[in-house]
Amino acid sequence: MRPRVIGTIVIAVTLAIVCFAPAVVRTQTRPGAQQTQGTGAPASPKAEAAGPVPRMADGHPDLSGVWWGGSDIGAARGRGARGGGRGGARGGTAPPTFMSLYKPEAAEKAKTLGDKDDPTLRCVPTAFGTLNISLYDVGAVGQIISTPKMVVMLTETYHGFRLVPTDGRPHPDNLPPAYRGDSVGRWEGDTFVVDSKNFTDNTWISAEGRVSPHSGALHIVERYRRVDANTLEIEATVEDPQALTASWTVPKQTLVLAPFDRIMSLNCSGIETQALMDAAAKQGTGK
Repeated sequence: MRPRVIGTIVIAVTLAIVCFAPAVVRTQTRPGAQQTQGTGAPASPKAEAAGPVPRMADGHPDLSGVWWGGSDIGAARGRGARGGGRGGARGGTAPPTFMSLYKPEAAEKAKTLGDKDDPTLRCVPTAFGTLNISLYDVGAVGQIISTPKMVVMLTETYHGFRLVPTDGRPHPDNLPPAYRGDSVGRWEGDTFVVDSKNFTDNTWISAEGRVSPHSGALHIVERYRRVDANTLEIEATVEDPQALTASWTVPKQTLVLAPFDRIMSLNCSGIETQALMDAAAKQGTGK
């Protein structure tokens, strides 16, 4: 089972943003899914040794699968994916965030924005991802379909997708900017490198109360490595020379293979969130 906030995924996101309404949770059964405990964490399965990395016909690792941090809304959102999270080790220094690297002018712009300005309230995706995982966007589950010529990356929120050619071709110069940019890929040994640029400048890096605008110069490089049959590691570097003083090294994330074989269809029209947007606006004005 997967804990699921009633309605669309965007309601779960906006409840976390405005922090003035409790989340109402129900469970939804997926064929073959693990039983979850009251905290949203998956029940502990019997320890099993992971198998070898599956490979495609061309010999490269097959990244295909539904990937998550071991749980959906709730536990995953509190800690990020397994092995990665929002803060540093207990008692240590938290790693830098995208926003902590803002140039003065970008920081001043961010101060003029608040919850009501979050683009995800209007069903606009993030440029990167709220859990520091682009594959998730504002959710906690994503799916990869690998072929020797193309890697398809699907998010469970807003019907998001990326089509990543694998032959190392350059970025085309005739495409308009897009919410999630344009992505091209290449193999470096067993690591799949995804280079993304040509973003619009009207999205945020993440959501859920984290004001994080960026410029159209945003450039993201991700490195995907399947460690074994059940484990996927992701590293990423984010550059934005117009907004940041230095590149942001995203904390390394470790995902696990989910016990179901496809993501769900989660619709978002913006109508569902109008009351929440109105409440966020009132909260911002103090009325």
